[in-house]
Amino acid sequence: MKRPLKGSDAASLARRLRLSHALLCAAALYLLLISLKFPRFLEIASMLSGDDTFVGLENSDHPNGKPFVGSVSHRRLENDEKASSLPSGDASRPIKPLRHPYGRISGEVAARHRRLRRDLSELERMADEAWTLGSIAWRDLEGFELAANASSVVEVVANPETVCPSSVSVGGADLRAAAAAEGEYLVFLPCGLAAGSSITVVGTPHEAHEEYIVPPRGARTLRDGVTTVMVSQFMVELQGLKAVDGEEPPRILHLNPRLRGDWSKRPVIEHNTCYRMQWGSAQRCDGLPSKDDDDMVDGFGKCEKWRRPDTVDSKESKTTSWLMRFIGRHKKPEMTWPFPFVEGRLFVLTVRAGVEGYHISVSGRHVTSFPYRTGFTLEDATGLAIKGDVDVHSLHATSLPISHRSFSLQQVLDMSEKWKASPLPDSPIQVFIGILSASNHFSERMAVRKTWMQSSAIKSSKVVVRFFVALNVRKEVNAALKKEAEYFGDIVILPFMDRYELVVLKTIAICEYGVRNVTAEYIMKCDDDTFVRLDAVLKEIQGVSRKRSLYMGNLNLLHRPLRNGKWAVTFDEWPEAIYPPYANGPGYIISIDIAKFVVSQHANHSLRLFKMEDVSMGMWVEQFNSSTPVQYSHNWKFCQYGCMEGYFTAHYQSPRQMLCLHDKLARGRAYCCNF
Repeated sequence: MKRPLKGSDAASLARRLRLSHALLCAAALYLLLISLKFPRFLEIASMLSGDDTFVGLENSDHPNGKPFVGSVSHRRLENDEKASSLPSGDASRPIKPLRHPYGRISGEVAARHRRLRRDLSELERMADEAWTLGSIAWRDLEGFELAANASSVVEVVANPETVCPSSVSVGGADLRAAAAAEGEYLVFLPCGLAAGSSITVVGTPHEAHEEYIVPPRGARTLRDGVTTVMVSQFMVELQGLKAVDGEEPPRILHLNPRLRGDWSKRPVIEHNTCYRMQWGSAQRCDGLPSKDDDDMVDGFGKCEKWRRPDTVDSKESKTTSWLMRFIGRHKKPEMTWPFPFVEGRLFVLTVRAGVEGYHISVSGRHVTSFPYRTGFTLEDATGLAIKGDVDVHSLHATSLPISHRSFSLQQVLDMSEKWKASPLPDSPIQVFIGILSASNHFSERMAVRKTWMQSSAIKSSKVVVRFFVALNVRKEVNAALKKEAEYFGDIVILPFMDRYELVVLKTIAICEYGVRNVTAEYIMKCDDDTFVRLDAVLKEIQGVSRKRSLYMGNLNLLHRPLRNGKWAVTFDEWPEAIYPPYANGPGYIISIDIAKFVVSQHANHSLRLFKMEDVSMGMWVEQFNSSTPVQYSHNWKFCQYGCMEGYFTAHYQSPRQMLCLHDKLARGRAYCCNF
């Protein structure tokens, strides 16, 4: 016989019943939610696992059912709900509506962005932000049209005016305001320079100040224990346009007077250039004159003489002096000048563009000349920056070009049918080449189309080439890029804002495209300033055994990361003491199985990313090599810096050099074009 419940027991039982009912209601609601959202969960899961069934990117007409990735060159770039139509020449290949308009890789980034992520690395946070900004930029581009009266796409991008001023003069409050805002004196030269252009700077160097230094290993010019030096120096730089966020603008001319000298403790003037974040070899003038005829630029010496405390003129004996005068050979009096810059004293510096190089004069006297270097043209010098220990009072640029020859349709985007890319072939190909390019590198891409992309291997569809380009902060540049992609059909637009540190994402996209969109044996990555001697590259590949995976290029062994300075890599970014063996980024080749490994590892979030894309590829190949043997094939002819005779690839080649190299190859000579 049950005992009656007490009042406290009955209340406890009622509370437990109410709790169980609440849990049952919650479970029912959860099951209802799951049933409604289950298709969406399937889509996300399939996207992250590599199955594109639910992404809507498959090409229904392709025999292998391979999906397109990115804003693929053979479809329109608009993101609409209707079936995307193809440009003329590929209308037979309809593509389904895109839920992720940029492809699997971009869809994955989008999915990551939608989730709360508290464990993002610095590089992942940067990529997340770049994707967000890229999505906004692409939305803003919808409905945006270039000016109808523009004679060229690039004309609108570079300058809304077709005529540039013949002179620029800045001084007084305007110059001081610009320096206060930017931290340096910066003047825009709309159409660059031309032969005969000159820039005059009036300024005053600061008094020297004390700076703490870390003496270099083996330095003998400093006393033991000295940790400071007196410094007074400034920089005058002709700069080009910055192409990618995070990448510094190119230095077309870097002029650096050091009034207190450097480790030599003598006044010195240094010249240099910086192209694609790489400094060239410096030209130093330290008071000793140029003597060799090879050191002449337009008839001027590279370095003029000035007085130095460590040089003593040799004295002739009276007998020698009398003999020379007797035979009628009088010694010409030699003029000696001090170092042209003095602390606290006004100077007038003029930089003039000659035929062979830049000529620098101070107070009307020629001081140095610097020959033009490869990779740049006078039209590229669209900015003048002055920074350091100097007060600039005025700046005048004269004899400037009133129009930019590269702004014409014929010089940059030559809208001719013969430069259009062929549709993607259905049959297997030998090599897929992905070219990394920046959004405003119109002339570089056009030069590639007109030169090595005209090779027979590409025309016969044995090799397929595509440019991989991210978005720009300027809407006009993106609009021009979109128009270029639609016409030529050879550009894959990636959905993030371009940054120097995110080049590695473009490399992953190249692997993705080579795996998903074409059936290629090998994938090659290069830059838009790389000239590829395709016949030699294909011959080199054919000489390698196909039984093993391949990693081919100019290989670096036992390279150590820089821990100090401007290009420092932190221990958080790279904790190891050395990098794995890696091929230099301007041109390397991997077999398709390595590319598939990269794609699969990225799909399941186990691919380690590093801001240096060539080191990243070396790291991925090393990981792949731990389970599958890889043949590392090294050859110096994949040139990292410039060009060498018999090259496979030549790096840092300007559009003008590209055309020259192509012309030499047409005559059967693999010679360089070092203007």
